[in-house]
Amino acid sequence: MSTEPLIVAMRQIVKVYPNGLRANDHVTFEVRPREIHALVGENGAGKSTLMKILYGLEKPTAGAIYLRDQLVHIDSPHTAIALGIGMVHQNFMLVPSFTIAENVVLGAEPLRGGVLDRKAAIAITRELSRRYGLEVDPEATVDAVPVGVRQRVEILKALYRGAEILILDEPTAVLTPQETQELFAAIRQLVDNGKTVIFISHKLREVKEISDRVSVMRNARMVDTVETASVSEEQIARMMVGREVFLQVHKPPLQRGEPVLQVRDLEYVSDAGVEVLKRVSFNVYAGEILGIAGVEGNGQTELVEVIAGLRRAVSGCVLLGGVDITRASPRQVRRAGAAHIPEDRLTNGVALSATIAENLIVDRFEQPPFTRGLLMQPRHIAQHAERLIEQFAIRAPSAELQVGMLSGGNMQKVVLARELSARPKLLIAAQPTRGVDIGASEFIYDQLVRARNDGVAVLLVSADLSEVMALSDRIAVMKDGRLTAIFSNTPHLSEEEIGYYMLGVKHMSAEEIAANW
Repeated sequence: MSTEPLIVAMRQIVKVYPNGLRANDHVTFEVRPREIHALVGENGAGKSTLMKILYGLEKPTAGAIYLRDQLVHIDSPHTAIALGIGMVHQNFMLVPSFTIAENVVLGAEPLRGGVLDRKAAIAITRELSRRYGLEVDPEATVDAVPVGVRQRVEILKALYRGAEILILDEPTAVLTPQETQELFAAIRQLVDNGKTVIFISHKLREVKEISDRVSVMRNARMVDTVETASVSEEQIARMMVGREVFLQVHKPPLQRGEPVLQVRDLEYVSDAGVEVLKRVSFNVYAGEILGIAGVEGNGQTELVEVIAGLRRAVSGCVLLGGVDITRASPRQVRRAGAAHIPEDRLTNGVALSATIAENLIVDRFEQPPFTRGLLMQPRHIAQHAERLIEQFAIRAPSAELQVGMLSGGNMQKVVLARELSARPKLLIAAQPTRGVDIGASEFIYDQLVRARNDGVAVLLVSADLSEVMALSDRIAVMKDGRLTAIFSNTPHLSEEEIGYYMLGVKHMSAEEIAANW
């Protein structure tokens, strides 16, 4: 074992917020020089808080941080950067209208005559790009390049500022398989050039592929740090959750029925005049899960919201059970037999200040047995809530608890319970496991498959390609508001193959897509 000092040693870190929440409970986290160290844990486990403390975004309540055996006090990101720590956040912090070179040097610009020396900025960006294998065009504007390139720009920004330790927060969340492999090659090259990488992720397969060691957090504490090669994905998941977790989705053979949802030549134009959906056509059948894959921002959100009645198509039609719902209101869409798990549950899925019981009837409160005449029926509302809390394993002391007090996973279970208890013909599930932990994800997968087995038509939209592949009977791919493919034989597909269609490198003909409607 090398006697070289640890590059990072966070010792007995405690973080208690003013409301009493203990986010880190005597956490020790140690990173060796020139290693790729994965940090994993369920949402709320404390890993993000720990990294915010290392980057100076949060101050610890107690504990100490050492860099190369030297005690340091990191009171701001500016201090962290000066100490050689860089962080690439999940949500990129770039100026879309600036060039890549301008973004890389922003805030630390090379000057000539008191103004930005653009030639120097371009040269700096080119040299960094070459040295670390992060290929970019310095003169392209950020809004004109794909998301994978934007991520490289964020990494180049950190390297330009002298980062020796790079914290990457969920770096593959919005990447295609090809972009992920390019990122991994760049990470390895960074390490070959003497850098150290802390890799935060929930994708355990990628943790296994890229990291040297993995640290697992649970309930604000560090569970263990192990050599990645010595553990399986299932063992990591067990450490994260504290129990056995089944990562595989098991579905009985497809028993496909009649088309429930029929979308034809659907077009949508945004308020800014941008053509977002371009002649989109497909069917979703009873008893199947149709998954829609694609890098976020290619029309998936708008497609879901047009079908759900939240946006108005400019042309085309949507039929649900043979009924035209193209211009129907959300209430009319629901009455026609659709249920909707929205991608942003905090905005569109729940009323945070309302109780669990109230959220579970928000779409049917005026109907019997919850209302009789003009009077609400508290006993029926309470019984309904208690039944669904038990059926959907919602962890809450009472149905009268405000939904805003629940964890992300339990909040999503409230949405799932409300939507599935309506016994829909069509279930639209948009990003159903976003921001929920492995245990809740496992439960949600089971519920989606059960709905499919009961004959519900399920339209699944997810940015997580492995999730789409695990759950779907058929897969459609979206790129720039168009369907580039519909695959009807998913067992033989690879993520790499789908990735080519997500990138627009490959596309089926209109006739091939129509044959797979």
